[in-house]
Parts: sequence; structure tokens; C-alpha cells
Amino acid sequence: MGTQKPRDLAEKGSADAAASHPSSRDRLLQEFRFTRALTLELADPLSTEDMVVQTMPDVSPTKWHMAHTTWFFDTFLLKPNVKPYQPFHEAFEYLFNSYYNAVGEQFPRPERGLLSRPTVSEVVDYRTHVDDGMESLIAECATDTWNEIAPLIELGIHHEQQHQELMVTDIKHVLSWNPLKPAAYGVKPKVLRKAASLSFIDFEGGIFEFGHQSPAFAFDCEGPRHEELVRPFQMANRPVTNGEFLEFIEDGGYRTPHLWLSDGWADLQEGNWQCPLYWSQEDGVWTEFTLHGPQKLNPVLPLTHVNYYEAAAFAAWKGARLPYETELELAADTQDVCGNFLTTEHMHPSPVESLESGKLLQIYGDVWEWTQSAYSPYPGFSPAAGAVGEYNGKFMSGQLVLKGGSCATPPGHMRPTYRNFFPPAARWQFSGIRLAKDI
Repeated sequence: MGTQKPRDLAEKGSADAAASHPSSRDRLLQEFRFTRALTLELADPLSTEDMVVQTMPDVSPTKWHMAHTTWFFDTFLLKPNVKPYQPFHEAFEYLFNSYYNAVGEQFPRPERGLLSRPTVSEVVDYRTHVDDGMESLIAECATDTWNEIAPLIELGIHHEQQHQELMVTDIKHVLSWNPLKPAAYGVKPKVLRKAASLSFIDFEGGIFEFGHQSPAFAFDCEGPRHEELVRPFQMANRPVTNGEFLEFIEDGGYRTPHLWLSDGWADLQEGNWQCPLYWSQEDGVWTEFTLHGPQKLNPVLPLTHVNYYEAAAFAAWKGARLPYETELELAADTQDVCGNFLTTEHMHPSPVESLESGKLLQIYGDVWEWTQSAYSPYPGFSPAAGAVGEYNGKFMSGQLVLKGGSCATPPGHMRPTYRNFFPPAARWQFSGIRLAKDI
């Protein structure tokens, strides 16, 4: 369970602002070590065979995630700053580059699962090689160099946290294809019998500021700070539950064209969608595949693994709509950054533990919440210089924003301004629904 208040994030400070502080190296070194160790901890329960499978183009093998996050530090920090530097393997720059065209060509993404070599063991050795180099660089580089590289180290840490979430969601997709339905992690999800009643909370309209402005770390797409007009609106007190979505299914939601956006209805028919990803029904009993193995569908748990089209159709069926990004950011900014985040003991959305009415619940963690806002640049946005400028800006087309984090998001990685983004048909992430209404 991860807990972090906004003021704590502000006190952390970014590497850029804190680079000259005597403790900044120690802080970043500790964060680097913790993050690198967590990746290995997430991989530890998996078999070697688990870690090399790719079940669709959007999924990458666990082995690839372990290597790519290492490639980032290798490419952007060690090679430019350590002279002379001996790469672990010259071909890794090509094999584990994801999409950085300024760095060079990349091995095709849909074919990552075809790579039996390097082995998982060799990838672990690669991580050790780069970790040793990073430890030395952090400890020994001159102050001027440190001031330049500290922000990039912090970016690399948060980049690896993003891939930790992808490791979890990708291995879930991999294991779901196995008829044995194996569990990746052994502890079962929490079970509670009640859910807070669904209600709506009023928010006043006005002109508000959005985007990141504190000295703490943020990705470039979260800024610059700017003003936007928000109409008065209502926000649901909690995410939609499995039980509520089951009512939508039983009422023919997947067979009712007027509820669906045109592209969504076309995808539904092509993919023969009849329920959320990982749900199945046998002899009238619904089950849900989880990272802890198959579980009987719990109606009080937050719904997850639905795409934007499913979310919009459900909202239309309920006489509501999906929130805008600004609305969710306003709502989230009233709450401490506290929720059900990544832990190896419980990798599934949790039932809300408070039945208090009139209060926003589960605004952070559990499930990413779809918005109807396009992932596009804020006024005044410009990508960072150099190859790292490809990190976010190049994807500002055809994607929609999700907010709040999920049960697969590492603790300390979330903030009100965080902008996740996926294509509207994506279902394999821990994505859910929070309803909104106009006033």
C-alpha cells in the first residue's frame, strides 16, 4: 500500500532543483537502488519461460522490460558520461531501444517474443553491469556533471516505474492465455462484502489552473501550468463496480448499438466482445482471471480491464458521461495521494473500505479512470531537447487520458497532474470507470 501526501512530494524536490544540495546524490542513489531492486522482486516469482512470451504486439516479454529499463541508463547516462566506457553488448542498443529514433533503429516491437537470446540470466548480468556503472557515476562525477545528469537519473527512475506497471499488466495477459490459468503471485485479493452506495458530489465551475508547478518531479507533458474554464459538474463518489457492469451486460449493453461510439461498435463486432477482458462465464457463474489466478467475480470490487469504448457505452447506459481530464484533476487535488498501489501481496483492485457518503473514494490507485479528453499538448508545451524529447510528445495523437493510477502503479509514482494515455481500444491495462454528470 503506498501513501504519499502532496506536500511530501513537494518536499522531495526534483533532481534539478536539489542537484546542488549535499544530500541529493544520496537521495537519488537510494531511489535508484530501490527502483532497480523492485523490478527484480516483481520478476522473481516468474519462471524463465514466463518471462520470454509475447501474446500481442502491445505486450512485451518481462525479459525485455528488464533489459529496456537498463538500456535507458546505459544509453542516456553511462555512454555519454563515462570515458572510456565498455558496453556490456554492442547489439543491446538495437535490441532494447523502444522507439527513440534519434538513438537509432529498433528491433520490431511485435517480434520481441521471438528473441530467445539474450537469456534471462544474461539480462540480469546486464542489469548488474549497468547498476555498477551507475553507482560509480553517481558517487564520483564532478559537481558540474552531476548538475546535468541528476534530472536524467530521476527521469530514468520514473521511466522504470512505468515499466514495472507494464511488467505486471503484460505478464497478466501472458498467463491468461495459458489454459492452466496460473497465478503469477500467490496471495489472494482482499474480499469485502459491501460497496459504498453510488452517489454524486457537486463541484463548482470556474477558471482554474492545471498542470504541474511544484519542484517535485513530473513528466514534461504535465506542464506548463495554465488556466482552463470548467463548467459546474458532478463526480461519482467511487469507481463503477463489477456488479454494476454486470447489470449492463445482462441488460444487453453489448448488443445495443446506440450506446456505442461508431469505432467502438465496429471493434466490438470484430472482436466479439461480450464482457470485460479476463471475465468468463461457465454454468452461469462469472469468474475473473487475476494475477493471483482465477477468482469468482466479486460484485463489490472496482471494475477493471475495460476500454474507452466500453466505458463510454456504460456511461451512456447510466444516463451519465465520462469525466474530462480537468474534472478528475480538480477532484484528485482535494485528496491525499493515498490508495491501493503496487504491492506483490495484492495486485488487484480492492473494495472500498469506507462506506462514508458524500466523500470521494478511491480517486487514487485501484484502477486508472478513463476520461473523454484527448492526450494533447497543454498551451505552451514544447518537448525536451534531444532524444528524450521523444518520450511523451510524439504520442499526442489518437490517445485518451487516464488519471489516478492503479493497483499496478508503484507507490510514489502518482500525483494529481499525472497524465497516462492509451488508445481507446486498449483493454489490458487496469483501466476502469468513474462517472460524471453536467449540472
